[in-house]
Amino acid sequence: IVWQTPANPDYIFRNGRYVKPYYFEFISHVKNRWAGKTIVDLFSDEFKGRPRDYYESAVKSGRIQVDGRKVSVSYVVQSSQKISHFLHRHEPPVMSWDVEILCEEPDVLTVCKPASVPVHPCGQYRKNTVVGILQAEYGLAPLFPVHRLDRLVSGLLILARSASRADLFRQQIESGVVQKRYIARVIGVFPEKQQVVNANVNYNAREGRSTVEKGKAACTKFTRISTNGKQSIVLCEPVTGRTHQIRVHLQYTGHPIANDMLYMSFSIDPMCTNCPNLAPKGYEEEGLWLHCVKYSGPDWIYECPHPDWA
Repeated sequence: IVWQTPANPDYIFRNGRYVKPYYFEFISHVKNRWAGKTIVDLFSDEFKGRPRDYYESAVKSGRIQVDGRKVSVSYVVQSSQKISHFLHRHEPPVMSWDVEILCEEPDVLTVCKPASVPVHPCGQYRKNTVVGILQAEYGLAPLFPVHRLDRLVSGLLILARSASRADLFRQQIESGVVQKRYIARVIGVFPEKQQVVNANVNYNAREGRSTVEKGKAACTKFTRISTNGKQSIVLCEPVTGRTHQIRVHLQYTGHPIANDMLYMSFSIDPMCTNCPNLAPKGYEEEGLWLHCVKYSGPDWIYECPHPDWA
């Protein structure tokens, strides 16, 4: 077996974009609190996603190595040693087949990010990302995302083609001279008058959601574009850039995004096998009705077409 990650993966299209499983080397260095443990105890205690039997077999087969060599299951690790774990990696699929390029310039690339596709490698995703797809299918590398969009959010994504250009964009964003515009489809009749929400946002990484409470200062401006009496299309202009800011601020107004299961309130039955999820088990996930349409700075502007649901 050759444990080598392919530079360009094979994609399989079947009701979404899949990545052909591939071998991948996870590398970490022994922390001080790990030192003195056997290699199997270390993995069993720290990485509980797999059973102990698996780690014993992985050490015996050489899929887990220390400093580039095979060791016994009773091997005791020392601080700062390099541990390699070679996995046959299966990435989750994403809904979209393509990443649309909107504008290609010498130092900037803009794309329309589809919902469900992460921007860059994170969690279980590595190749099934905007950066990975653009590299594999268009030969575009290196790329430096200027801003981030949540995995289930769609719309304009700006990528610099050099670190220096990315730094310039980030400096402008941090100095507050960049204007950001999103649109959302929300529950209910949103007020006709512009709403300005100044409410701190606190992100809980363990729960994967934000709350409006003691946290970082955050401000979002909301303006109703249209309504059909049951739902509304709302222009969202975040002044700050906190995690899930638009989503939690819309919840705060009483008008959450109409398909945002994370920030909608509904009754939970403790005996129900589907709760707390909104849809029955087995349903594919849906992209959020939240879409980035425009970013503009002192001497530049980039836009993205509106989605079908708007």
